[in-house]
Amino acid sequence: MDYDDDFDEDLPDIEDYPTLISVVRFNKLIPSIPWFEDVGEPLEQESLTAARDYMDLLGFPDAFVAEVESWEDAAYAASNPEFNSDWWEAEEQLRMGLTTMALELMSEDDLNLALTQVSATASDVVSRAVEAIAEDAGIEDQELIRAASGSALQSCHQAALVLAAGEEDAHPFALKYKLFEQGHWPIAITGRSFNIF
Repeated sequence: MDYDDDFDEDLPDIEDYPTLISVVRFNKLIPSIPWFEDVGEPLEQESLTAARDYMDLLGFPDAFVAEVESWEDAAYAASNPEFNSDWWEAEEQLRMGLTTMALELMSEDDLNLALTQVSATASDVVSRAVEAIAEDAGIEDQELIRAASGSALQSCHQAALVLAAGEEDAHPFALKYKLFEQGHWPIAITGRSFNIF
């Protein structure tokens, strides 16, 4: 399947918008990510570093990585009502800030088109990846499967916003996406724990 069907053509002045070109390239790479392939595996140093930098930059220097080892534990972490609301609000503030920055570089229509295309690509790729891995693992919990997919789709949206706004690889959303790139699922910060499957 071609994941950038007419994407470039829908953006007639794309050469005038370098950050949009970055989003188009990002969209083309989504199918090559090993979505959820290393969940439950010990985190390597690169992942631990990305997680630490994410927590620090987001304003949670006291948080620590909690490695989630099973789908059962992931289900608990994903449904835990003790989600850190400060964490959610910090991410939401970043999202709004990136959107404002991106709209200084391109029209709202172009930004929405780019983000919609990323969502369409990611939705198809991630859904199939999660379903295949869940089937292999014998997971039938549809709520858990939706939570995993939704988390990955949100991260694709956030990472695309980072690129659209012309921000750097050190942005917290880029670091969170890197954990997905490494086959893991960064679930949430709950209390002082950054749960990563």
